[in-house]
Amino acid sequence: MASFAQVDMDTSISRNYRAVLDRISISARKVGRAPNAVSLIVVTKGQPLDKIQAVIEAGAQLLGENYADEGAEKIQVLAGNRGLEWHMIGHIQSRKARLVCDFFNYVHSLDSLALAEKLDRLAGELRHKLPVLLECNVSGEESKYGFPAGQEESWEVLFGTFSSILHLPNLAVRGLMTMAPYTIDPETARPYFDRLRKLRDVLKGVFPQTDWSELSMGMSADFEVAVEEGATMVRVGEAILGPRPKRGG
Repeated sequence: MASFAQVDMDTSISRNYRAVLDRISISARKVGRAPNAVSLIVVTKGQPLDKIQAVIEAGAQLLGENYADEGAEKIQVLAGNRGLEWHMIGHIQSRKARLVCDFFNYVHSLDSLALAEKLDRLAGELRHKLPVLLECNVSGEESKYGFPAGQEESWEVLFGTFSSILHLPNLAVRGLMTMAPYTIDPETARPYFDRLRKLRDVLKGVFPQTDWSELSMGMSADFEVAVEEGATMVRVGEAILGPRPKRGG
C-alpha cells in the first residue's frame, strides 16, 4: 500500500502537470493557436524514479533528459511503461553519441556538423532515421551551446553547414531548438524566441524541401511566452516535478 507521502506527491505532480497543460492552452489560444499544436516535454533530469512514474501515470508520454548516461538508465528501468518517447535535450558529448542513438527517440540538441555526422553513422548502423532539431544560440551567450545565430546578418554563414546536415541520410531535421537566457521576468525572453522563429522562417525559404515545423523553446520560467511566439515544443521540469533533489556531498 502506498504511503500518505507517496499519494500526496503523486497528487501534487498530477495537479502540476494538468496546470501546465492548462497554461499552455491559455497561451496558445491567446494568440490564435490550437493548444494541441504545442507538445509538452516533461524534463526528468535529476529527478527520482518515483516522481517520473507519477507524471507518467498523470498522462505524460514525452520525457526529456539532459545527460545520456542518466537517461539511458531511466529508459531501461521505465521500459514497462508503454508509449513513452524520450527526448535528448542536453549537450551531447561525442563519446556519448552511441548511447543517444541506442536509447533516445528524438534529439533536440544537435549543435555541430561533427556530431551530426557521428549520429548519422550510428543511426545508419541501427537502420533507423533519427529525428533531430538544430540547436541555435540566438542570445550570443558564450556559456550556451548551439550554432551561433545571435546576429541576423550572420545567418547566411550557417547555410553551408546546415546544407551538409540536411544531406545526411539517417537524420531527419524537423526544426530548431534554443535556450533563452535565464531571467526572472519571462518577457525578457520574448526577443530570443522571436529570433528563433524568424530564423526558422528564413530557413524554410532557403531549404524548402526540409520540414522546419518544430520549434523547441521555453522552459519552466518562460514557456508561456514561448508558446505565444510559436513554440511547438516546450521543455518543463521543475514547474511539474518540483525542485531537483540536491546531490549528497
